[in-house]
Order: sequence, then C-alpha cells, then structure tokens
Amino acid sequence: MARLQRKRESVHNRPRTAAVLTAVLGLVLGTASCSGTPTPDPSADSAALSADPAATAPAQPPAPPWDPSATLPDDPDTFPRAGTRPLGWGPQQRDATAAAQAVAAMTTEQRAGQVLLPFYRGLDHEAQAAVIERLHLAGSIIMGDNVPRTADGRVDTAAMHGVASRLQAAARTGGRSWPGMIGVDQEGGVVARLRAPLTEWPAPMSYGAAGSGPLAGEAGRAMAAELAALGFNTDFAPTSDVTMGPADPTIGARSMSGDADAASGFGVAFSQGMLAAGLLPAAKHFPGHGSVSVDSHARLPVQGASLEQLRAKDLKPFQAAIDAGLPMVMTGHIAVPALEPGVPASVSTAAYAELRKMGFQGVAVTDALNMGAVKGSYPNDSAAPLALAAGADLLLMPANVAAAHAAIIAAVRGGTLPPERLAEAAQRVVTMMIWRGRAGAGPGTAPGSGSGLSQEVSAAAITVLSGPCDGPMVPASVRVTGGSAQDRARFAAAARNAGISIGKGPLVSLIGAPASPAAPATPQSPADVAVALDAPWPLAHSTAPARIALYGRSPGAFEALAAVLAGHAKAPGKLPVAVGSQPPGTGCA
Repeated sequence: MARLQRKRESVHNRPRTAAVLTAVLGLVLGTASCSGTPTPDPSADSAALSADPAATAPAQPPAPPWDPSATLPDDPDTFPRAGTRPLGWGPQQRDATAAAQAVAAMTTEQRAGQVLLPFYRGLDHEAQAAVIERLHLAGSIIMGDNVPRTADGRVDTAAMHGVASRLQAAARTGGRSWPGMIGVDQEGGVVARLRAPLTEWPAPMSYGAAGSGPLAGEAGRAMAAELAALGFNTDFAPTSDVTMGPADPTIGARSMSGDADAASGFGVAFSQGMLAAGLLPAAKHFPGHGSVSVDSHARLPVQGASLEQLRAKDLKPFQAAIDAGLPMVMTGHIAVPALEPGVPASVSTAAYAELRKMGFQGVAVTDALNMGAVKGSYPNDSAAPLALAAGADLLLMPANVAAAHAAIIAAVRGGTLPPERLAEAAQRVVTMMIWRGRAGAGPGTAPGSGSGLSQEVSAAAITVLSGPCDGPMVPASVRVTGGSAQDRARFAAAARNAGISIGKGPLVSLIGAPASPAAPATPQSPADVAVALDAPWPLAHSTAPARIALYGRSPGAFEALAAVLAGHAKAPGKLPVAVGSQPPGTGCA
C-alpha cells in the first residue's frame, strides 16, 4: 500500500499546467472502430472467379510511395523507446523497395487480398484461416466473439495465442516473408475486446483528466505489451477524436479531451507507447467523429464545419499523428460537405486528398465497412473498390470479404479501379508489414501486468467537481446505488479495502452514461455523493453535495475512488471537458 501511495504521489506531482502541457506537446511533435460491431449479415463465399489474363497479369507497380528523404536512416531493427524521437512511421527505403518487388510479382487477386482485413463470426478459426489463404488476405481482426474463453468467461490466453498463430501462419502462405496483420480494437474503457485476465483500463478520457503525456505513453506501452504476448501486432487505437460534449453520441469518454491540442499530445504519446511495445496503432476517425451528433454505426453523420474550422480543431490530432510519423490513420464514415457532399470520408477522393496534403505517407485504413453509414448506400460491399479508387489503402471488415474481393477484381477489369492504384495501396500495406516484421516482435508481458499502472492512471485522473478536496468525504459506512451489478460489487470490494463498509450512511450514486444524448442519465435516488463512471456530463444534472468524475469502471478506478472517499488520497484530476457551467480545468489542485 505504501508503494502504491508513493507511485500515486509521483503521478500527482507530474506537471499538469497549461504551460507544461504546451511544452510536452512541443517535445512530442518537435522531436518528432471504431471498428463496427459485426452485424448478422450472411457471409457465404462468392463463386470462384473465372480466369482472366488481364486480371491476373501483374501490372507495373508505382514507384515507392515514400519520399526517401522522409524516411529514417537505417538503424538497429528494434523499436526505440517511446518519446525519444519520431517513432513509428519509420519504414526505410529498403522496406519500400522490397515491397515494390513483392507487389510487382503479385496477381490482381493477390493484390486485392493484401488490402483487405476481414472479421469473422464465432470460434471457427480454421475456416477463417482457409479464407485468408484462399483470398491472399492481409490477415484478420479479432472481435469479441472470436476470443476463446475459459468456463468462467475469462480470456483463455493460451488458446488466444494459438488462434493468432494459426491466422498468422495463414497470412504468410504462398511464400510471403512479411507478417500478416493480426488486429484488434482495444482502446480501454468501453472498447475492449479482450478483458480479464488482461489488464482492464479506464476510459481514454482519463489521460486528458490526468494531464500527463508520459503517463499516457506508459499506458499505451503496457496495454500493447500484453496484446503482443498473445500474438497481436496491430491495435486500432487510439481514438484521436476531439469530443464536442454531451451531444456526441459515439465517442464520449473514448476521446482523450475536448481540447484539440491536449487530445493531440496525449494521442501521440499513447501511440508512441504502443509502437515501443511492438504494436501498430491507428489514429481514428479522420476527419473527426467527436463533433457530429449521429452514430456512424447506424447511419451517415454529416460534418458541416468548414475546412478552416476543421483545421482549427478536429484535424489537429491527425496532423499531430502525421507529424509524429505514426503509421496508420483510420478514415471515418462521416460526410463533409466542405470536401465532398453526401460522401463518407472513407470513400471520398477529396478526403484522402486532404489527408495526403497534410503530409501523411502511411496506410490509410477505412473504418469497418459493415457499419450502417456505408452499408445502406453501398450494398454488396460495393464500397470496397470505391474506397480504394478514392485513396484508401486498407479496407477493414467488409460485410462479406469474398464479395469485397470479387468487387475489387471486377473494378480493375472494368476500368473503374486503376490497377496502379490497387498496386499502390497493396505496396503501402506490404511496406508497413515488412518494416513491422523487420523490427521484430515485441517481447510482450504477462496478462494483467499493467493492473498497477491502470490504477495509477485512474488515481491521477479522478476529479472532484464539488465537495471537499482534503480529508474523508464519507464516514466508515455508506450505501451504494446505480451502476451495474458488477459496478456495485467492485465499489464494495474497493470500499472494504479502504476501510469503508456497505450498508448504512451516506448514499453514493454510480452514474452510467445515458443511452443517447437526449436521454436522461441513469435514474438516481437523492445522493450524497454522485460518481460519473464514464464521461462526466451527467454530473451537470446532479444535485449531490459531492460530485466526482471517475472516467472508468475498472477495478483500479474503483480503488482510486474509494481512496479519495476515505481520505487516503487526494483527487488531482481536472476536467478535460466542460460539464454544465463548470469549464475544463475544474478540479481540486
């Protein structure tokens, strides 16, 4: 306990003022999905393609798409430490040259496979491996229903490693020397496909509340290291969106901050930590999903801001990611009339042109193509060749990967997708994976090894909006209401550890996020202490004398809460967003 308290104090003493944050941003930059939940679509394979010499003959690939002057000089084949220099998009000319040679030898079918990263349903991993081999796919993403579990519902880590190894072997068939992509959506908070015994992390908004770039980098490294040990090499995180507040129905506490500069710095730091542990990150969802009021999982949001307005806010974290040399940017299903009216950015030529104009040289990956925002307007995976023609390099989670593969080949045959564009996209993906393979796999860490750091993040983030900043907030016994059964059980366990019993006394109300921006927060009894478990906006409507933003439901988050309630620790966090009339920066300090 004393050791943990010392760790907390060291985090609490990390600089969190605006001036220091600006300096951190300068250091990070100067030294330089949200995959959709699968919907129940049939995914039967399409009929075998007929032979076509025009489709199978290799087209001349373009010149390597990277400016050699922009690549890093050759150095040891290892990832450098986070924060020491621009990590990440460090493929060198030898990587681009090897990719160009590999793609030049591919058929159109093989190239079409290299730009597709599919999902699958259930636990039939052998069937997925067979599809990867047959269609020459880039690899596979793992969703929640693909994760092997023990009888008590925990992740079977040995079996998960076996699944990743089998899919990796399938992706390397045909003599490919570079690794396949084994990806996952693991952000922390609500978006986490793998949970216990892996470390459970609080919501990403915790990093904005804690105000520490180094802490965000440490968390990114720790999260990635546990995934690397299971055979993953790609994580579609972090969320780089700048949330606009309670009208944001999709991102919310997945955003690190409502301030564009803060979101930029913490997103880069987190990504660099991931890279240092051996995982490829992806900044998402370009051009920003935090400022639209429609969920792209259901239908197409429209971003009505001008380009000048976007550059002043929503595009800033993506510019920071590009300037820091990060390898992937995920394009969202968001229509931007200032770019191309009525067309999702994920399939918009103007959106990809804007991304490249910002200096991006890496892999542009679409958000999941099985999401409602694209499926309705582009049935039968017709979005796949359109996205490639527009400028995408990697297509994530088409509803039916065989149909998407066939549509790409048909578009090349029909002249609507230039073969040079397909070759360029495949070459970008292969270059990234050659570099990833040459850098060597991350060493990995044991499941749960980041639990102490996860608690440290929550202890640094917890924010008191009203109530005492020193000493105990509650007596030795409290009542608890709200939240889920698991939330209440975790609170009770943490309270007992802090010397607080459950049964009588002041009422602590655990408030979850509302179902929609227009819906009220979780119904509450009149409370003495109100605790927001996700984004802090519901606290604007609370009349409790003490109001606390926790930004997470992990065991470590509840330990941090109990320590503050008992007076064993202070709450050093500051609001990273406005909550009602209380501005960003509110908190005990």
